Amino acid sequence: MRTLAEVTQATGFEVLEHLEAEAAVPVIGGLQAQGDLLVVPMPAGEMTGPVPVPAGGVAVIEAVGGGHEHRLFAGVPGSAVLGRPATSSAQAVGVLECTEPAYLLHPEHGAAGIAPGRYELRRQREQAAEERLVAD
Repeated sequence: MRTLAEVTQATGFEVLEHLEAEAAVPVIGGLQAQGDLLVVPMPAGEMTGPVPVPAGGVAVIEAVGGGHEHRLFAGVPGSAVLGRPATSSAQAVGVLECTEPAYLLHPEHGAAGIAPGRYELRRQREQAAEERLVAD
């Protein structure tokens, strides 16, 4: 298991200083959340337009309105692809397929490890006066 310091050093992605650099980053194969982003295991299925996750990672949720981005990195170069689900919902960000652990990084939340497999990445939504996506 890698530490937050090891993951941030390997990716070059900076997190806030108050996070514990020596904390272990567990690699999880089940449902998990990082702020407003959900990682949902899915059975093998169709994915459209898969592209390799580049060495610099890819923002799966952009930073908007003073928020922070969620950036996805392949733990081993060439071991992760990101595409679109064959049947999409408004909450779907993409489909991740990885053969080695992948990592989601966020400046405030640190890192989340994703075990090899296939996952749908989704935005969370909330019900206020009207249904809306959660802003992190």
